[in-house]
Amino acid sequence: MGENAGGIRTARIERSTNETAIAVELTLDGTGAVECATGIGFFDHMLTAFARHGLFDLRISAKGDLEVDGHHTVEDCGIVLGRAFAQAVGDKRGIARFGDKTIPMDEALIAATCDVSGRGALYWDVDMPLIMLGAFDSSLVKEFFTAFSANAGVTLHIRQIAGENAHHIAEAAFKAAARALREAVAIDPRERGALPSTKGTL
Repeated sequence: MGENAGGIRTARIERSTNETAIAVELTLDGTGAVECATGIGFFDHMLTAFARHGLFDLRISAKGDLEVDGHHTVEDCGIVLGRAFAQAVGDKRGIARFGDKTIPMDEALIAATCDVSGRGALYWDVDMPLIMLGAFDSSLVKEFFTAFSANAGVTLHIRQIAGENAHHIAEAAFKAAARALREAVAIDPRERGALPSTKGTL
């Protein structure tokens, strides 16, 4: 279970490898309070948007081999945040399960749809310009969401409807995913604590 004594759905996960050392604290029923220190400024900006729009309280500390590049740090943050999300959701009883949001960011328009199904997979239909955003390689947006989805047990579709600017596309993707996840993990009182599945398991 991901609940503490007060019924707040929360988790803390740490993971260390030869490439990264990452600690994540996540509260699903939060206010969007966030502290991010990954060593990659643009990635911190995206994680801050993710927390704020998901209304998740999020603390991430990451030390990675940035002398190589940002790939290991971004992917491993996705892994650890995904595991924290799965732990915080707990047994999934009473949740809405599905979420769907379409978010504009200037010329960019990104749709995210999710199912907290236990079957973690990313379906990515985004024409992302491959450029550097500060010290962040734009191709790592997909890598982050691939790792997050697999470890969170979330089926996540992210689709680009419009967009040209990589910053706008990336930011809209993080915001849309956060809003969809926020909707999916919300407690639906009409579920009366049941699992939202005809199979009786998720």
